[in-house]
Formats: sequence, structure tokens, C-alpha cells
Amino acid sequence: MTAVLEETETTEAVAPAVPASWGARAGAFGIDVLFGAALIVTLALLAWTAPLMGWLWWVYVGVAVLVGLAMMVNRWVLPSRTGWTVGRAVTGIRVVRSSDGAPAGTGRLLIRDIAHLLDTAAVFLGWLWPLWDRRHRTLADLLLRTEVHRVGEPTRDPRRPVAIGLVVATLLCAAATAAGYLVVYRQERALDAARNEIAAQGARIVEQVLSYAPDTAKDDFARAQSLASDIYRPQLLEQQEALQKAPLVSNEYWAVNSVVLEQPAPTTTTASMLLAMQGQRGSDPNAMRFITATVRADFVKNGDQWQVQNLSVLTKPYAGGGR
Repeated sequence: MTAVLEETETTEAVAPAVPASWGARAGAFGIDVLFGAALIVTLALLAWTAPLMGWLWWVYVGVAVLVGLAMMVNRWVLPSRTGWTVGRAVTGIRVVRSSDGAPAGTGRLLIRDIAHLLDTAAVFLGWLWPLWDRRHRTLADLLLRTEVHRVGEPTRDPRRPVAIGLVVATLLCAAATAAGYLVVYRQERALDAARNEIAAQGARIVEQVLSYAPDTAKDDFARAQSLASDIYRPQLLEQQEALQKAPLVSNEYWAVNSVVLEQPAPTTTTASMLLAMQGQRGSDPNAMRFITATVRADFVKNGDQWQVQNLSVLTKPYAGGGR
């Protein structure tokens, strides 16, 4: 019996190492690198769309850093402790030194991963090199004198925890994307909607605030007051009262050009516009005067209605000659 055991041990000791197949290596690399890299790229793209240095930006960056650290530990530290990375444990392969078959250390694994850049730089030729190399080595393996052997799977089946990890990574991507939509994309859509609203309504609001006729002055002034915010309304009332102390003359304005200002940046409830106005003063064709002015209007949204928050005359009305 002892002789049989000794013969078996001797046979196992001299059994030649079996190089890992290209498919097993690709599968291990996909589990170790590609899934984590996909998560980091997703988080980086979402961080790029999030407000810089905002809380969501920090969440994306923090999670991406943690994922990157976990990938480094898995690729460079874990093999020196357990002999495996997560992906290699699933496919049953191990990186060893070519000279004696001993496990490659952390430093060698680190430099080996850096050398994989050469595999990629050579139009991915280095990654395909194992397909015709007798010992299935990449260019990085040739440089670092390493090989990847088929050694069988570890005692504990790693497939279940790996599957759970992949599901968690997928859910994390989905959650990050959903957060980006709710916090960033939806906010941007609301901002675009507000900008389009004020671009369409702002000029007309200013026209109604500035225009009035003697016969309909009461209604015109009331309409103008409804289009003024609580802050601007007292100033507007004061101007209307001053106008009523003298005989009213028809005053009609219309905007010939307008633009939504980007400074200060518009929000979903505030915006500013620059307007080039033209108009006519008076109703008598013989005494009618044409007027032009440039104004800046600040708006605030009250409920569903945009109102004038402030009205500044940049170029005072110029009255041309009558007919």
C-alpha cells in the first residue's frame, strides 16, 4: 500500500503542466476586468453629466474609485494570498513563473498587467498570440516569463458568489443610471422646457406690460399688474398712477427681436431676456410718433405663470417724427 501511494505521489509530481486555453483566459479576463471596467466607464460618463463637485458627482466618483481599488486588489494582491483571482478561480487557471511553476508574486502580476498594453498596442496581436504559441503565452507572458496553467477549480465553488457579484454590478449600473436620469437629465429637460417657455412668452409679456390705450386703460393696467411679480408690482403701480395724472396717450410696443440671456444662467423659475422694442405713441395719424427702445426684462415663474421681476431700460425710448 505504501509503495502504491509513493508511486502515485511521484506520478503527480512529474505530471506536465497543462497550458490554459485561450477561451479560459479570455473568460477569466472578462470577469476580472471587463465587468469592472464597464461599471467604471458608466460611472465616469454619468459623473461627466452631473454638476461638477455636486453630491451626485462625488457619489459617482467615489463608487468608481472603490470599484477600481477592488479590481486592483483582485488582480494583484489576491493571487499572492489565495493563488487565484476571482475570474481565474471560475475558469480554473493560475499565473505561474515559467522557471519553476511557482505562483507569480504581486509585483510580477502588476508589471505583467502593465505589459499587456503592448499586447493591445500591437493591434491586439499580443492577445491572440496564445492561439499559436506552444505554451499559450501572450507577449506580456514572454516579457515577464510567466505562463498560465490549467490547475483545476478551487475546493469551494466560486461560481455562485461571482454570479451574485455580477448581478450586483448590473444593479449598481442601473441604479446609477436611474439616479442620473432623475437628478440630471430630468432637471435638464425641465430647464430646456423653461427656456423654451420664456423664449416664446417673454416678449409678449413685456409688450402687454408696456402697452395701453386710453379707452381700455383700466383693463390694460390690471392686465399689466397681473403680469408683474410681487416685487415689481409696486413700482409698476407707481408708474401707472403717474401716467393717469396727465391725459393718457395710446402707447403700443412690440418686440422686433429678443434673446434669452445665459448670464445669469436661466433656471426652471428665473430667466432674463434682452429685447429690442418698437412701438407707436398716440392715436392721431398726424401726431403719431414711432418709438424704439432696448430693455432687459427679468422674469420669475409663479406657479404656471411667468411674471416680470424687473424691467430695465438700456436704451431710452427714441421718438421719431410724426407723419
